[in-house]
Amino acid sequence: MKIIFTGGGSAGHINPALAMAGYLKHKLPEAKILYIGAKGAMEEKLVPAAGYDIKTITIAGFQRKLTPKNIARNVKNIANLFTSSSEAKKIIKSFAPDVCVGTGGFVSGPVIREAVKLGVPCVIHDSNAYPGVTTKMLSKSVKAVMIPVPEAAKYFDASVKCVVTGNPVRYDVIVADRSLSREALGLDARPLVLSFGGSLGAAAINSAVIDMLAESVKTKEYQHIHGYGTHDDNFLERAESKINLSENPQIELLPYINNMSEVLTAADVIICRSGAITLSEIEAKGKAAILIPSPNVAENHQYHNAMVLKNNNAAEVIVESELNGNLLWETVREVLDDPEKLKSLGNNAKKMSVPDADERIFNIIMSAME
Repeated sequence: MKIIFTGGGSAGHINPALAMAGYLKHKLPEAKILYIGAKGAMEEKLVPAAGYDIKTITIAGFQRKLTPKNIARNVKNIANLFTSSSEAKKIIKSFAPDVCVGTGGFVSGPVIREAVKLGVPCVIHDSNAYPGVTTKMLSKSVKAVMIPVPEAAKYFDASVKCVVTGNPVRYDVIVADRSLSREALGLDARPLVLSFGGSLGAAAINSAVIDMLAESVKTKEYQHIHGYGTHDDNFLERAESKINLSENPQIELLPYINNMSEVLTAADVIICRSGAITLSEIEAKGKAAILIPSPNVAENHQYHNAMVLKNNNAAEVIVESELNGNLLWETVREVLDDPEKLKSLGNNAKKMSVPDADERIFNIIMSAME
């Protein structure tokens, strides 16, 4: 069996594809997998690191903010639409796949379109509750659109075959044990707050966490691990101006959390953005969460993701425009000081998880070839 995965521009499109590829390889070890990504994008590093072959096409996303520089980029991108389709067609014909799977992002557009024209069965997976533009544009031409939650179906035409599969969750997250994780991290019996704003960091979350920690150290009731990101160079300096870190070993501030599956499993409450894969991991572990959707993403999809959990009483949500240290501290206290609420949020999140997402996705991919 030969299969093409395509999707890129952000980890939110790449990681689900890699998770699907990993499960497919587990089920069908002899399968040949090729990833088609965008030249110069992060998939050029992530895909080979995961052990898969990659071919690239010349394409980039359109800039929504119309500055003179961005207008020039968009003109170039329009020209690339034609060349990228030709490049995609050449790669597809050479590889001769049995099926093609798109996971969103601008790169999947020309690949899926050309695959359909060549008679290759195609399916799409969109990890967000509010599907992306590319997914919606391609939805009528593919065999099926796999969606994370039932609420996403309303954004598609009635003629589109939507299948709720959930999002793939990393195996190391699923199998991580809470007691062993807390022991490995050297934690005591106090609750653990985990906060992060993504690998690069989020300035608004970082600022609010510093102010929150300035209150938290007064009582030392909670342990706290915060990932401040690799792009906030003076975070520690700002934190030290308000918190004596040497006197508060219960606080750990890291540029990047390498052992996220372990830390996530050990945590009692999680403060984070609302990217689709992060939410799927929170649901899989049944964790209480305080979600701060990023306002700087396409179609404001993180807000829609967060509100699905909020509407199911599975998380608290703070919009970034209202975020500050006092509100964050009050919300953390409100959750951790109420055992019933803490338990309820976690249980409701767990109910939203799709533990067999990988198998559901695999079955849809296989059925597309029938």
